[in-house]
Amino acid sequence: MPRFTKSTCLTPLALAAVLLLSGCASFSADGGMQAVSALADARTGAPDALADKGGEEKLAALLAQPLDADSAVRIALMNNHGMKVALAELGASEADLVQAGRLRNPGLSFGRSHGSHGNEIDRGVSFDLAGLLTMPMRVNIERGRFEQAKLQAAGSAVQLASDTRRAYFNAVAAVQTEQFMQRALLSAEAGAELATRLQQAGNWSRLDQARQQVFYADAVGDLARARHQATATREHLTRLLGLWGKQTTFTLPSRLPDLPAKPAEAGNIEAQAMEQRLDVQRAKLDAHATASALGLSKVTGFINVLDVGYTNKSTSEAPRENGYEVSLELPLFDWGSARNAKAQALYEQSLQRTAGTAVRARSEVREAYSSYRTAYDLARHYRDEVVPLRKTISHEVLLRYNGMLASVFELLADAREQVASVNGAIDTQRDFWIAQTELQGAINGSGPANKE
Repeated sequence: MPRFTKSTCLTPLALAAVLLLSGCASFSADGGMQAVSALADARTGAPDALADKGGEEKLAALLAQPLDADSAVRIALMNNHGMKVALAELGASEADLVQAGRLRNPGLSFGRSHGSHGNEIDRGVSFDLAGLLTMPMRVNIERGRFEQAKLQAAGSAVQLASDTRRAYFNAVAAVQTEQFMQRALLSAEAGAELATRLQQAGNWSRLDQARQQVFYADAVGDLARARHQATATREHLTRLLGLWGKQTTFTLPSRLPDLPAKPAEAGNIEAQAMEQRLDVQRAKLDAHATASALGLSKVTGFINVLDVGYTNKSTSEAPRENGYEVSLELPLFDWGSARNAKAQALYEQSLQRTAGTAVRARSEVREAYSSYRTAYDLARHYRDEVVPLRKTISHEVLLRYNGMLASVFELLADAREQVASVNGAIDTQRDFWIAQTELQGAINGSGPANKE
């Protein structure tokens, strides 16, 4: 008669519980996208962009109009391939969560022997009881990691939105600068031609003519650099938007948005950052997950393998034998102290990392607000003081020239100085909008981003 060995859970009720627990581990309907979208919507200024399924038609509609900052962010969140990679990583994290809620497949064994007492056959089926006992802890750990993955994906969306806004304002400022440099080149060319004629007529010295000629030569170089800057910043924005082919013919406005009437007040931005920053939330979750892992390490420190089963044996020469068999790992050489010490060290590390993240976040948001206010004050200073004064000077010089009280040399010199003032005004206005983007990133996202 064959010998039969069967390892299963202790009772039919326990077996039913195992099957029930394993069956409950399943994938969610949206893979965590709803939670990620909710986190991103409140921080990117483009509601429902991540969940937007408009496809090519929606993208074409957005590109048909001149882009503003919000529409650029929406396109990036819909179309950026790096963002799609970050969202796809949610699937791997959810798969780990589902796997943690499932037992290992049962083990099957088969053996056959022949001796003087006849044939003997062993058959066995075993289940991982240790896995069943630790399943709640493992599921809890993986659930925490899945929540971290959601925060990571939302953080990627917030970072992409900040990068896109920064690239957008750089691109629009470059367009505005290029247009102004084209006008400056026309003025410099006219001045150089006039200076040449005056020098040929003997009314100007060679020195004065050379000075005007070098202004024209510099203007040619400045326009070439401005054109390249406009191309480079536009291509950077194009990459963030994930566009190619005919899509790259999108239109940008000819000038930056006007400054707001007044700057935002600081208020309690540090408290906002502690509540809203995603890297702070991730650090807290990491500390909780590490604590859970420490508890799991202590539970399994002595018992790593535990199989419990029911045995039934019969041979051709003896009556049937019944019983139970248990196999476990004996802690003769490894008592688990090293694993527990490592877990404790990792937990301490996560606590310190969380504290460091909070300290850094508070500092970054204070610095970002200082940059924001400084940029606003400078942009307003150029708008309200420097540019109006430069226009007044140019107007007065022109009146004096028309009244033959100023020379053409003074008129051309004023044109050179006006170029620097207008370029400064464009730069400070661009810097303000970028500083505002950085401030929002410091409050809502993960702090300052790497700039290209």
